[in-house]
Order: sequence, then structure tokens, then C-alpha cells
Amino acid sequence: MADPAICHHFEHLKPVQSARAGYARGCQECLRAGQPWVHLRECLICGYVGCCDQSKNHHAKRHFSATQHAVMRSVEPGEAWGWCYVDKVKVEF
Repeated sequence: MADPAICHHFEHLKPVQSARAGYARGCQECLRAGQPWVHLRECLICGYVGCCDQSKNHHAKRHFSATQHAVMRSVEPGEAWGWCYVDKVKVEF
């Protein structure tokens, strides 16, 4: 988990309903707009699935900006890490 001296946003997270069930094929917003994405990220607060910062539209970061939901995780196969947008900390799970 995150170093407590650096980031407290991963503490006390509760399981959330993932939006991936309905969007297993990709980024929610990119799918609606018919646009490509690179990698997928899931909000650990509400389950929103958006595209990463390497994608054209940065939907995961836009979700943070709109909601202040600070923590997300990669939903890419073989990846087990999270990111805090506030503290800019990567956390291995």
C-alpha cells in the first residue's frame, strides 16, 4: 500500500460496483464517441472506467477533475497497481 507519510487516499477504501461489467470492451466515454483509447483505469471510489493519460482524451484524469475521486487502478491484464491523482503516488497491490 501507499506510504502513509505520503498518501492517505488509499486507506479505508470500500469495495465499489465496477462499471466494467457494462464497459468490459473499453473506456466508457471513448466507446460512446467512437474513439480509440490506449489503457483503462477504474475509479476506486465509484467504479467509473476511463482511458489513461496516454490516450487522446484522458478520461480517467477528467473524471478526477470533475469528481475529485483521487484514486484509481489499472484494469489492464497482468497489472496490479493504483494511482493517487492528488499525491501523485503509485501503489502496488
